[in-house]
Amino acid sequence: MSTMIEAKTLTKTYVNGSLSNTVLREVSLCVEEGEFVAIMGRSGAGKSTLLYQLSLLDTPTSGEVFLDGVAVSTLSDKARTTFRLERLGYVFQDYALVPELSALENTAVPLLMQGQKKSDAYRDAGDALARVGLSDRLHNLPSQLSGGEQQRVSIARAIAHRPSILFADEPTANLDTETSQSVLAIFRELHAAGQTIVMVTHEHAYGLLAQRIITLLDGRIVTVDSPSSVI
Repeated sequence: MSTMIEAKTLTKTYVNGSLSNTVLREVSLCVEEGEFVAIMGRSGAGKSTLLYQLSLLDTPTSGEVFLDGVAVSTLSDKARTTFRLERLGYVFQDYALVPELSALENTAVPLLMQGQKKSDAYRDAGDALARVGLSDRLHNLPSQLSGGEQQRVSIARAIAHRPSILFADEPTANLDTETSQSVLAIFRELHAAGQTIVMVTHEHAYGLLAQRIITLLDGRIVTVDSPSSVI
C-alpha cells in the first residue's frame, strides 16, 4: 500500500488589505491508497480549506502537498490542471451540474476534456451512471432529477475517469437524511472497490463511515481517530 496524499505543515492565510486571516496552521497528514478518510470539525474549523489545498483547487501559503509521490508545487499551472482532470475526482455539495446538459452529457464532460472520443466518453459515462443506479435517467436534465439524483450524477462524473483520489466536500449538505444515506452507500461501495476517498462532513454519524476521522479546530488537527474510538 502506498501513500496517496502527504501534506507537510500546510498553512493558509487569506489577506485583504491590511487584514489577514489564517485558517490553516501547519497541518500535516497522510492518506494511504484505498483509505477512506473523513475531515470533521465545527463551522470555520478549516475543513473545506484543507480539502481545497489537498485537491489542488487552491494553493497553500506555505507547506507542501504530495499526491501519489508528486510534489505539486513543482507543477506548472497547465500540469496542475491536467493532473486534476486526469487523476482527481470532485463531488461538491451544490452538485455543479450544467443545467442544459443531460445526466449522460454532464458525466461525459471531464472525459471529453481529456480528449476521449465522444463514443468512448459516452460509454464510460453510461457505465459510471450505472454504478450509481441511474441507468434509467441518462437523458434527463438536472431540473428533471431530485436532489439525490443530481448528487449521484455528480458522483458519476467524478468517478467516470477512474480517479486515483476522490474528494468530496459536504456531499450530503443539501440532502435529507434518507437521501444522504443512499449517497453515502455509494461512497461505501466505491471504498470497498478500492477507491481512495477524502470527505469533508459536519455530520458525526456520516464521519463514522470512514476508516479514519481527522478533526480540525481553529485550523489545526486536534485528533486523528478510528470510528470505533469516537462512538
